[in-house]
Amino acid sequence: MEIKTTIRLTEFTKGGGCGCKLPPAALREILSNQHSSDEFGLIVGNSKGDDAAVWDMGNDSFLVSTTDFFTPIVDDPYDFGRIAAANSISDVYAMGGTPVMALSILGWPTDKLPNEIAAQVLKGARDVCASVGIAIGGGHSIENPEPIFGLAVNGIVAKKNLKRNHSAKAGDILILTKPIGSGILSAAMKRGILNEEYRLELFQQLVKLNKIGENLGKFEEVHAMTDVTGFGLIGHTIEMAEGSGLSAQLTYQEVPLMNGVSAYASQMIYPDNTMRNWKEFSEKVVGISGESLLTLCDPQTNGGLLIAVDKDGVNNVIDLLKTENHFFKQIGVLVEKQEKVVEIV
Repeated sequence: MEIKTTIRLTEFTKGGGCGCKLPPAALREILSNQHSSDEFGLIVGNSKGDDAAVWDMGNDSFLVSTTDFFTPIVDDPYDFGRIAAANSISDVYAMGGTPVMALSILGWPTDKLPNEIAAQVLKGARDVCASVGIAIGGGHSIENPEPIFGLAVNGIVAKKNLKRNHSAKAGDILILTKPIGSGILSAAMKRGILNEEYRLELFQQLVKLNKIGENLGKFEEVHAMTDVTGFGLIGHTIEMAEGSGLSAQLTYQEVPLMNGVSAYASQMIYPDNTMRNWKEFSEKVVGISGESLLTLCDPQTNGGLLIAVDKDGVNNVIDLLKTENHFFKQIGVLVEKQEKVVEIV
């Protein structure tokens, strides 16, 4: 039985969800001399910003390993656990893998928040994991001034099905599997002005698993794949295009927005890290302004998959998405390298 409480978890944090990631520039500085190589059987490390590390198991299969955690993006502890778990598992799906086991990561201010609320966070995570047949086998907890929670997740992927974020090719079609705007709606919610209908839609998206990535990994037509999180759609598009030695053209009118996002953006309601993202990526983008700046730089929590698909095989991928009744939109194309990494058209 869930505990009802009037405590608002978001009051105990500065940021929330994937919006509390370190700025890209700070992360680059920290990792400047720490890039992992292919030693000890490691196939994918942190040199290209992939969604997970990959280790060769020596039997035509790879181990996919990732960790993700953040501060509360919602007030309800059970929902916080569900969202954090779904976001963590997404990294395995973004590599085309199948999650098999998880460990929990909990930081908790026991002098400020009751232990039973932390128990509800864990319950939410366990329920999400159970929905895809994986167990939380344990984990680690510490005292922390702000509540944090997430998972370390291990998965398995066949060697031929591994997808990375920098293996796209010129001419590939860009497909997005969730609308964007969760950061803007979360900011409105934190201010207490989010419409109830929009709040329900936001929650549905935040807990929705990117399980379709497991099947997308089996398609040779899918050249590259990543999930859209704290660096926003613009940041992850840049990551994919630049890493592949290409540029991208995004058709803004085709970029799907969650209901209510445009209205709140017009009121200049957005999370602080939107401008952090813009500061980081502005020199690599042309054609962005006004609403598109706020939405494309909006930090996403458990956002959709960004997929680069061979133009000659895109209908096969679309057929899968339609068969699974999965949301998707074609939002642009990858082209030969231009002066700017991304052009908004």
